[in-house]
Amino acid sequence: MRILERNYKKGIAKVMPKTLDDLWHLYNIILKGDKVFAQTTREIKTNSEYSRPQKGRRVSVFLGINVENVVWDRSLNRLRIRGEIRKAPEDIAGRGSYHTLSISVNRPVTIIKENWEKHQTDRLERASRGKDPPIVVLSVDSEEFCIATIRQYGIDTQLEGKARLPGKFEAEKRAEALQVYFKSILKTLKEVADRGNFPILIIGAGLTKNQLAKYMHAEDPAIGKTIIAVKGVNNSGIAGINEALRSGVLDTAFHHIRIAEESRKVEEVLRRLGKNEGSVAYGLESVEKANSFGAIETLLVADQLVRSSSAADRLLLEKMMREVEKKRGKVMMISVEHEAGQKLLSLGGIAALLRFPIG
Repeated sequence: MRILERNYKKGIAKVMPKTLDDLWHLYNIILKGDKVFAQTTREIKTNSEYSRPQKGRRVSVFLGINVENVVWDRSLNRLRIRGEIRKAPEDIAGRGSYHTLSISVNRPVTIIKENWEKHQTDRLERASRGKDPPIVVLSVDSEEFCIATIRQYGIDTQLEGKARLPGKFEAEKRAEALQVYFKSILKTLKEVADRGNFPILIIGAGLTKNQLAKYMHAEDPAIGKTIIAVKGVNNSGIAGINEALRSGVLDTAFHHIRIAEESRKVEEVLRRLGKNEGSVAYGLESVEKANSFGAIETLLVADQLVRSSSAADRLLLEKMMREVEKKRGKVMMISVEHEAGQKLLSLGGIAALLRFPIG
């Protein structure tokens, strides 16, 4: 993320998203009631008094809108921000009508808020410092595989597949089939790598993961060099990736990927709940009570809870976040685009790890 201009006291930030992760950050920063300005196109119709309306033509204009809705269009890699037009060129009739801004990578956008919350400015500043690439994770065993890219917003699955290998007693046929299996996986990995030359992690149960790593080094040394680790887990496929995120076996490789930290925190909430420990709270009422005692060490809030709340409820949530930070607690926004976020939603979208039990 490039920050082109910032004056948080005046409520202004002008940025240019450079990656898909940056769009995800903006999706969680831009909320209903904000003002957003960007270059866009708008249809202009020219009608004469006695003739049929002519087909409109689209012109490039700089518009500002009051945000009413933000949609992240993952299929087209863009944000769609809809709202009432508040600023438009004088020769463009449109003020008071509605327009949808399409925000994509390498397109500057200006955001104006009445008040920038600390977690929002922290997120923006963190995104501007981010230099680490996404990581490709290959989860494999002798029966199935999954290739996914771990980004800051979650898991982007590229391909899942099944293997039909002969039994262990047909050693020759099985060896041949295994080579075909590995060849198809490597082909997909090359396509993913060509789009970003990302580091690759291989995980899985049994020896297949090690055999695949050896095959990749031999068949394509350039791809082989991008393999940063081979780790064992109990599952394969997408279940293996989720297990790796939960268990922390990839900590050394994922130290720069926020999703890993989010997964660990949510798992800690569930662990404490499972042991009926008093040092955890979930649901808005319980968390508010913990906050009143100054007991919150880490506050976990599902990003969807903030986006979908009414203006009044969002103000209450943001007030609680500020109070937690003033009491030296940590606030973490949890993405619902991966398993940990979905688990947090099942707990009401908000939970807290406490410094001490509150009973």
